[in-house]
Amino acid sequence: MSDSIEMADLSTPRPPATNTSSEDSAANSVISTWTWVVAALLVVLASCLTVFPGLLLFLSETAVTAGRRSELTPLESFLAVHFGIWLTAIAAALVLNIPSPTDSYEVQLVSSPTHPLLAPLSVAASVTSFLSYNTKNVGPLASIVFAGSAIIGLWGLWAIVFGNSRSVSKTTGADKHTSSFIFGNKSAASVQKKQWRKGQRKPH
Repeated sequence: MSDSIEMADLSTPRPPATNTSSEDSAANSVISTWTWVVAALLVVLASCLTVFPGLLLFLSETAVTAGRRSELTPLESFLAVHFGIWLTAIAAALVLNIPSPTDSYEVQLVSSPTHPLLAPLSVAASVTSFLSYNTKNVGPLASIVFAGSAIIGLWGLWAIVFGNSRSVSKTTGADKHTSSFIFGNKSAASVQKKQWRKGQRKPH
């Protein structure tokens, strides 16, 4: 009996012990530190562009500047605000996608397929389109930025809400989003459920 057990152990060689887990945790720690530092720098730069425009004028002055301006031009203010919004979105995307110690394969099985930049950039584009629509002192530039940002933002929000294939019921084919917040349209799902039940009751 003991010989058979020893032979079974020898027939399945064990892989050599490695420090894979410690190496992965060290790599995740380095990436996490880099992510937080970069996100903080991007937020500081975004704050300079949107909240403290006077700092931009101070830093852009040279020794040969004839006079000091007290405020940005409408075009400069417009570009500064929108660049600040996009930098904030990039910083948020970096923080939200910090690698976790959870096995990536398990995460893929649990979560639905998506893109890490989908939510931050969709929100940023929606805010940008709203601000561009209400900006009247930069000419056609506001309309161009509004059109492009609106397409990105609305399409992204649609993909977040309706782009998930798991939101469709496998039994009835009804869209689960229409029966939940914010739509509250339970009739569409219930009608399809009743039709499905009638089809199941019919004799074959």
